[in-house]
Amino acid sequence: MNSTTDISTTDSYLNYYIVCSLSAGFGLISIILSIFIVIIVKISKPRLHTVRHLLMCNTCISSVIYCTMQTINYAFLIFLPWITSDLACKWRGYLAYVSVSAATYSYFVQAISRLFFSIYAIKYPWLTTFNAHYVLILVHWFTVFTIPLSALITNDIYFRPGLLCWVPARRIIHMMYTAVAFYILPVATILIIYIVIYRKLRQSKRAATTLNNTMSDKRDLEVLRNIVILLCIYIAGGIPTIIFMVTNDDLFYFTGIVTFTLTVVIEKICTILLDRELRQVVKGMIRSNDRVMPFENTMTQRI
Repeated sequence: MNSTTDISTTDSYLNYYIVCSLSAGFGLISIILSIFIVIIVKISKPRLHTVRHLLMCNTCISSVIYCTMQTINYAFLIFLPWITSDLACKWRGYLAYVSVSAATYSYFVQAISRLFFSIYAIKYPWLTTFNAHYVLILVHWFTVFTIPLSALITNDIYFRPGLLCWVPARRIIHMMYTAVAFYILPVATILIIYIVIYRKLRQSKRAATTLNNTMSDKRDLEVLRNIVILLCIYIAGGIPTIIFMVTNDDLFYFTGIVTFTLTVVIEKICTILLDRELRQVVKGMIRSNDRVMPFENTMTQRI
């Protein structure tokens, strides 16, 4: 997605129509699922009124912004090709990178929260409060709008006919910065946090700790494991693009456009399945509907 291709103009736009339509469709599904999760958390108080689900909603909002920006970029590419302004392209690229970093760093914020609960809850109980997590969310959004500023400061992003507004692959330094800042740094930090909590759990088993502490540690580790799984699903969407950058095979280029939003759909479904409380609430809603429908059908038949 960050380099030029040698496809003819007609074939290129035909391919873009197909893959961008698929990607936009998956993006719409992702937006619906994200909004659904936020609504479920909102109406399921006090059961889902926790800081963990607050941060989950923050990730859902990031996903909505991410899928929306991808769709907007596809619309400019296919339906508004006459807008050739380098400045407009630069801003679209900046906002696209903001949406990417918003998603990855939302998982980083969730991992930091687990660290607060697992390691610092007793010594610094205020770190586990809602107010502390509101501040954490504000820092998250300040960070994601700051990190991609290189897209605006430099002239690496400019309008290229038939291509999305991303940093070209030949801008090696900028590409390396993008990879480290948007992906490698948050992922590596999350893995380190996972190891720290895991080691604490092992130490707790050896020490004479209470059953409640042990269960709490296991719960923290389970939640953090789910965060790693969801982040890996999200990151997997960029694998075809990485392969394209190495092989320059257009198949991986167009596959990457689709997988960017497809993996968000999978990640949202897994969010519902992996979160125990959220899953139980959704199951309860489905079962309540199943109980109502047969009664309604019976009444209709009698009438």
